[in-house]
Order: sequence, then structure tokens, then C-alpha cells
Amino acid sequence: MFQEPDRRRIYLLRHAEAAYLRDDGTPVADTRIVGLTANGEDQARRQSEVLADVDFDRAVCSGLPRTRATAGFILASRKAPQLEIVPELEEIHGGDSFDDITDMQAWIRHVANPRADAAHPDSRFLGGERFADFEYRVVPAFKALVNDRSWRTLLIVAHGGVNRLLLNHMMNLPWQGTVSVEQDACCINVVDVDMDGGRVERYLVRGINITGYNLSKRGMGLTDMERAAQRIAAAQR
Repeated sequence: MFQEPDRRRIYLLRHAEAAYLRDDGTPVADTRIVGLTANGEDQARRQSEVLADVDFDRAVCSGLPRTRATAGFILASRKAPQLEIVPELEEIHGGDSFDDITDMQAWIRHVANPRADAAHPDSRFLGGERFADFEYRVVPAFKALVNDRSWRTLLIVAHGGVNRLLLNHMMNLPWQGTVSVEQDACCINVVDVDMDGGRVERYLVRGINITGYNLSKRGMGLTDMERAAQRIAAAQR
């Protein structure tokens, strides 16, 4: 006799496009407080349509405005659980002040690929949080969510770096390695988790980086960080 597995589903989203740069191409002073752009709001509405037939038992986000706003669009116009805040799922924290940069070209190159040396134990994201500390913060919070047996379908709205870390954790890959799981704005990742008693038996990755607003990825050749570096460089001319 076939016995169905104890299987639950996670919808792991990245927040929609956020306003990290001012109109003049310079970075905002505190990226933790930025909201969505008008384009980001449209992305979230369209991704909400993709998920319209999904019933969530639990919904969490990092609590930063861009994840709150994205989750609000996803959960709107449906019977949904109250959105919960898990601050440990905040994006990795940068530390560099734009006004204190002395070598602009080197800094722009770092912005374009800030995880290039992430495998080094003391490497930091844009002069801020250590990548190692970021991992120690995020993974235990995710494990606590998975171990909560109150849900069958879980929505997590987090960030590009957080999602990359979690997807590599679930696929048992070194997240600081040379293979990067790209996370476009407001993308959807679908992962099932099989439980054996009180432990995770396996993860089934069913979809990664799904952008229902642009399935063919037309015009999406650069990463978000590369586009940011491009705009910053253009503003310096």
C-alpha cells in the first residue's frame, strides 16, 4: 500500500522592486526603510494573481517595509492569516556610507558583485555584516518555521540574499560558492518539505525564481546589484 508522505509546501518570495537609489542615481542613506517603486507594486500585483488559488496557513516576512508591502499585495483580496514578522529574516546589512567612499570605481565593482569573496570567514557585505554572521542569523530562524507543525502551506516574503542562502541550505550547497541562485524582484520559489516525525527528511525544489510578470526573463540580463552599480556609475559621469 502506498502511503503519502507528510509533505508541506513553502512559497518563498523575494520582495518586489525597491527604491534603493534616488532619482540622481545615488544610494539612499538607509536601505532598511525603503519602500517599493511603482514598478515594484505592479510586480507584486501580478505575482498575487499567479498565487490567487493558493491558500496560506501561515504568512511571515522580515518586517522591512519592502517585504511588508509585497506581502500585503500577495495576501490582499483573500482569506489569509495575519502577517507575522520574523526580523531574523532581514537582508544582510551593509555598512558603507556613500559619502565616505574614497575609491569609487573599486566600490562600484564591489556593489556589482558583493558576494565575490563571501566564502572568506571575515568577509563582509558592503563593509557591514559578516556573511558568516548572516548565515548564523537566518538559518536557525528558518528551521524554527519549518519545525512549526501548525501550517501546511507557508508564505515567506524575504530578500534576495536571504533566499539564496535558504535555497542553497535546502539543496545542501555552499551558498558562498561559485554557483548563484538568482532572485529577481518579486520572484516565487516553490519548495516542498517532507517530514519524518519531528525532523526534515528531504526538500523537493519545484520552482525557482519564477517571475509571472516576465516568464521569459526578457530584458533581465543583469542582476539587481549590477543594475544598481550601472546606475551609480552613470551618476558619477
